[in-house]
Amino acid sequence: LHQQAEQTCRQLVRTQEEHEHLLQAAVEQAEGLEHSLRSAEAVLAERAAQLKDARAQLSRNKLLIEDLRGENRRFAMALQAAELKQKSTEEKNQLLEEQASALKQLIGKITPASLSG
Repeated sequence: LHQQAEQTCRQLVRTQEEHEHLLQAAVEQAEGLEHSLRSAEAVLAERAAQLKDARAQLSRNKLLIEDLRGENRRFAMALQAAELKQKSTEEKNQLLEEQASALKQLIGKITPASLSG
């Protein structure tokens, strides 16, 4: 009985040691998982910050695009006005050239008549 008690005691000690090893392995695994979780949370926080920055940049870009569109509209209107003014100026120049040509012809006709008179 004494021998059987010692054998049972040794078996209990072995079982307890196995449980301690299993518990230690479980604790180490839990610590590893906790470390992985903290790393994942840090990466996630960094990605979230990057997305926030990207969203802010996108908002600024949208505002810039709207400003550029407005400026482009103003330039287009100014260009159209300049083209109309140029066309008007060309028409006036054409009229002046026609008047100058008519005056030259008139002077050409008057000058021989003056010289003979």
